[in-house]
Amino acid sequence: MANHKSSLKRVRQTETRNERNRYQHKTARNAVRDLRATSSKKDAEKLLPEVSSMLDKLAKRNIIHKNKASNLKSSLKRHVNTLK
Repeated sequence: MANHKSSLKRVRQTETRNERNRYQHKTARNAVRDLRATSSKKDAEKLLPEVSSMLDKLAKRNIIHKNKASNLKSSLKRHVNTLK
């Protein structure tokens, strides 16, 4: 374990950030899953901007890669457009 005060603080900060990132990532994954499971176009169109925003925020914070966010958003938009 680290001995310096600054090192101990960094350990605490890292744990907090990891926990927050893990929570946000899991929440976004669940939102993507729920959107893909939606069969109603009206509901899907309402969820799409929220999910896209989540993915953009994750990419901005480097939790996921920006290309992954773009690919997910693209596939979700295609899914919504195919719904009736």
